Amino acid sequence: MHHHNNCQCKHDSGHYHDKDGRCRKCKKFCRKFECCLEENRGATPSAWTRQQADQIRITSENAAPIIEEPFEDTAPDLWVWDTWPLREKDGSIAVLPGGWRVIFSLTAPRSVLPGKRHDIATIRYFYSRDGQDWIPGGVVFPEGDALGSRQWAGSAFVENGEIFFFYTATGRRNEAQVTYEQRMAFAKGEIFSDLNGVLFNNWEEHSIILVPDGEFYQTQEQSSGGIIYSFRDPWYWIDPESGCEYIIFEGNTATPQQPVERECNPENIGDGDYRSGNDVPNGSANFNGNVGIALLRSSDYREWELLPPILEADCVNQQLERPHIVYIGGRYHLFIVSHQFTFAPGLDGPDGLYGFVANDFRGNYVPLGEGGLVVANPPEEPFQAYSWIVLPDLSTLSFINYYNLDGVSLDQLPSLPDQFVFNRFGGTLAPTLQLSISGTDTQIVNELAQGLVMESSTEGAPFTPRCEQGGKCGNGHRSRMDNMDEDTETEEDMMNNGMSDDGMYGGCGRGGHGGHGKRRRDVVCECEVDRNGNVCTHCNRPRCRRN
Repeated sequence: MHHHNNCQCKHDSGHYHDKDGRCRKCKKFCRKFECCLEENRGATPSAWTRQQADQIRITSENAAPIIEEPFEDTAPDLWVWDTWPLREKDGSIAVLPGGWRVIFSLTAPRSVLPGKRHDIATIRYFYSRDGQDWIPGGVVFPEGDALGSRQWAGSAFVENGEIFFFYTATGRRNEAQVTYEQRMAFAKGEIFSDLNGVLFNNWEEHSIILVPDGEFYQTQEQSSGGIIYSFRDPWYWIDPESGCEYIIFEGNTATPQQPVERECNPENIGDGDYRSGNDVPNGSANFNGNVGIALLRSSDYREWELLPPILEADCVNQQLERPHIVYIGGRYHLFIVSHQFTFAPGLDGPDGLYGFVANDFRGNYVPLGEGGLVVANPPEEPFQAYSWIVLPDLSTLSFINYYNLDGVSLDQLPSLPDQFVFNRFGGTLAPTLQLSISGTDTQIVNELAQGLVMESSTEGAPFTPRCEQGGKCGNGHRSRMDNMDEDTETEEDMMNNGMSDDGMYGGCGRGGHGGHGKRRRDVVCECEVDRNGNVCTHCNRPRCRRN
């Protein structure tokens, strides 16, 4: 087993740990870690409030078309549900040698009742040249390698012929009874891709990289109520404005109090007028979903630092599943999926894709669309699809869930004949939807082919080549430190730094407008060209260096 470039940063003890003797490289990496830690210092979660969620409405802009039969089975012998693409590190869709695009899916044999599939979920992969006709590649991990009794959703990226894979390890290997413990795991392997197909091989040992801390994120022991707790769905993401590397995941806000003692905080309910006119039903405080983040702290991707959530839905919703961010037009678009039954008492939202937007990675995030609703199942088919994921071009994947139920609720399914359930579960990729976003307005503009993944790029690192060696670089990197000696930046300063009306920067370096803290101005920058010929901007500041 080899772990190269393994730099672990010990910010609390002030030294660097370098297993391979690459002290200089580790110090560079750890300066980046310390800078990214500063980027998050003092940040508090944005709140999805009851007042906002009360605005959720299904409209012609967010209602998905009814999925018509017949539809194709992605894998005739398998149920296929939560799906994600192999990406480049910057988030764009990877195209491997041979012209292959790759998706990963949670799968289970079609002989298993759909409701039991989560208990035996296995990650498999599919590859395609046209992003539509998917060839089954088999299981991703050799038998016995993956952690947990089964694996739930995650993410993966490719770099230099290697695959970096994050997933949810649910339960424990060889457990006598199915449990719902959730931990986040990582594995790295090699990719073999040519005209004949795609293989993954030479996997290194799998590692548990994140467990709930009981401070920011609820542990299984702290959880209560009928809906299982959440600590899952790790989504790797690199912030194009800072270069900081994160895992974004689904969690629950840690609540040490006993359930009967929990109360909803005013900031989770709404403004004074709303609070005075709307009672919060009993039990709402047990609904405490959030979107968590962790910061990379070792160069081998096996050490991460839990940070406060970026979004919380306390007293609103229990599950903010499969969170992910799409960076477009200098703004951060955060998406989650959620169920009708996970909304707190007194609130009503459909199974759907929900979204939020902010000018800064740490927020403040405000709901997109109607109270956050971006894609809703149509009222005629309220459970026809689920687990939407938005790609960089705003095309949106999902899977076909339960359809043609004729008014039967999901709670009734276990009491109905097995064949009725088998006949009404899709277990295959749904038609891809194309979204458009303008400010906080969203719209479904097209229904595309089933499971279509197009070649799409992500908005690149937001730097321009107009800086010279040793020149001044306005706004090279931002800090959350409140004790900076620079004067507060004014609107005129922003214009001088090259920001246009739409928030895009034209200067050397950039920080999203409307962010926390104060921007550093007149920072001396170095310019160099990376291996792809792109100009990189490094802000030469001891406490905050962009690598």
